[in-house]
Amino acid sequence: MKILVTGGLGFIGSHTVVELQNQGFEVIVIDNLSNTSLNVLDGIANITGINTAFEKLDLREKEKVQDFFKRHHDIDGVIHFAASKAVGESVGNPLLYYENNINTLVYLLQELQQKPEANFIFSSSCTVYGQAEKMPITENASIQTAMSPYGNTKQIGEEIIIDTAKVTNINAILLRYFNPIGAHPSAEIGELPLGVPQNLVPFITQTGLGLRQELSVYGDDYSTPDGTAVRDYIHVVDLAKAHVIAMQRLLNKKNLDKVEIFNLGTGTGSSVLEVIHAFEKVSGHKLPYKIVARREGDVTSAYANTDKANDILGWKSQSTLEEALGSAWKWEQKIRS
Repeated sequence: MKILVTGGLGFIGSHTVVELQNQGFEVIVIDNLSNTSLNVLDGIANITGINTAFEKLDLREKEKVQDFFKRHHDIDGVIHFAASKAVGESVGNPLLYYENNINTLVYLLQELQQKPEANFIFSSSCTVYGQAEKMPITENASIQTAMSPYGNTKQIGEEIIIDTAKVTNINAILLRYFNPIGAHPSAEIGELPLGVPQNLVPFITQTGLGLRQELSVYGDDYSTPDGTAVRDYIHVVDLAKAHVIAMQRLLNKKNLDKVEIFNLGTGTGSSVLEVIHAFEKVSGHKLPYKIVARREGDVTSAYANTDKANDILGWKSQSTLEEALGSAWKWEQKIRS
C-alpha cells in the first residue's frame, strides 16, 4: 500500500513516516521545506533503513498538484499535514494561513475526488473547540468561535472535508490533536523549528541549552490552579502511531461513517509552569523564565477526553510528560552538539 504524506518532513509528519514504514507501508513525501530541512530524510533513513521517496512541492501551486497526481495514480491513502501551524503568527498574518491551510486542502481534495476510492486523514486540532465549556473535551463538544485564524482554518478544513465526502468517494478521518511534543527515542528526528520557536517545548529546550536568554510565560492570571494556561501534551511518537491505525482502519473499510473524528491526547492537562518544572527535573537545568502578558488567540485550558480513540481505534497514549520532555531534550542536545 502506498501512502502520500504531505508535510512529511515536518515534526509530526516525519514521525508518522517512520511509523508507516515500520508497518510495511510504502511512503512518498511532499513538502515545500518552508519549516523544515532535507536533513530529516537522513534521520528517517537512519531509523528505518529506507530511503523515502520525496518531492519538493508547494501545494499552493495547483498545476503542480495536478501534475503530481497524474504521475502517481497508485496512491492508496493520503495523510495531510502540510499547513502553517502557529496560533500567534496566524493572528498577525491571517491571509498566509487562509491561503496555505485552505487552498492546499481544496487542491488535494479536487484530485482525490476523481479517484474511484480515496482515503484521507486530516491533521486537525483541538483549536477547533475554541475555549470549550467543559473539560475534558469530547468529540461531541460544541464547536466554539475560533480564537485564532489558525483555529479557524482547521474548523473550515473539517467542514470542507465533511461536505466533500458526502458527494464523493472520499472516506476521511479527522484527527484532532492536542499538543504534540517530544522526539523519536533515537534522537534522529524531532521538532526543528526554523527561526524563533512558536511552540512551548522547543523554546524550553533552546532556553535550557542557553540559546535563548529566557522563556516567556504568556499570562499567569488564567483561572487555572497556578494561573498559567493548561494544555494536553502528547508524545509525538504516540500521535504518529494513531495515524497508522487510522489509515489501516480506512484501508480495511472498518470506518462506520464517511467521516470519523477522534481526539488524540493523553487526557491529562498540564500547566505551563508544570511543564517547566518537569523539564527542570529531567534535564537537571534551572530554567530562566519571566511572566509576560497573555498572547492573543490562546485559550485558558484544553485537554482531551480520549475514550473514543481508546475504544474504537484501540489506541492509547503511552508516554508520560517527563518521558516526552526527556526525548525532546535529548534531541535538542544532539542537534546542537
